[in-house]
Amino acid sequence: MDEQTNKFLIPGAIIAAGLVIAIAVIYSVNSPTSGGKKNAEKTAVIAELPAASSGDFVLGSQNALVTFIEYGDFQCPFCGKFFKETESILREKYVKTGKVKFIYRDFAFLGPESTWAANAAHCAGEQGKFWEYHDHLFSNQMGENQGAFSKANLKNFASTLGLDRGKFDSCLDGDKYLSAIQAQTKTGGEAGVSGTPANFINGTLYAGALPTQSFVQIIEAELSKLRK
Repeated sequence: MDEQTNKFLIPGAIIAAGLVIAIAVIYSVNSPTSGGKKNAEKTAVIAELPAASSGDFVLGSQNALVTFIEYGDFQCPFCGKFFKETESILREKYVKTGKVKFIYRDFAFLGPESTWAANAAHCAGEQGKFWEYHDHLFSNQMGENQGAFSKANLKNFASTLGLDRGKFDSCLDGDKYLSAIQAQTKTGGEAGVSGTPANFINGTLYAGALPTQSFVQIIEAELSKLRK
């Protein structure tokens, strides 16, 4: 191969290698940390995580040995996957039996419909139906910022769940909980959350929609440790 040819091939190879690295970096930043054994094993203790408070929406016994805190976005497809495939099992096996208390916190970062949906869930919470609304949102995901969680649809969801529409609509239209949602999202970021779902089990972060069995093993290990 002559010197003239090398002049063209070497820069081309460098550019190609750079593109491969750039694509890998973009994927790692934008893709959720979900699935896979390596992700299940990669955890970090977050000392700054706010403890459960009276403002939290909580399922289960306050005296449960294990506290499971999910930071989620109602539009996030991986949060939807976690809800459909894992959360129902954890609720039945651990929450209903008093072993785990489950807390949902907002990390609304995917656009305006994320914030509207989070506000709507809080508005439903005023009428004692946060969890029913939470479940309904995750059961009706249809893409991000495509209108599935428009304010009109969120109001229709309220009717479906039997909420007082006058109170709900006023709360939703006034963006009553916007500041609280923004503050919770900010606090989550400060605690190490960079994507959703981000689940803290007794203060340790497990990022992504890990396999159900991974969460079962983690919870069982916590229960075993705390019972000793």
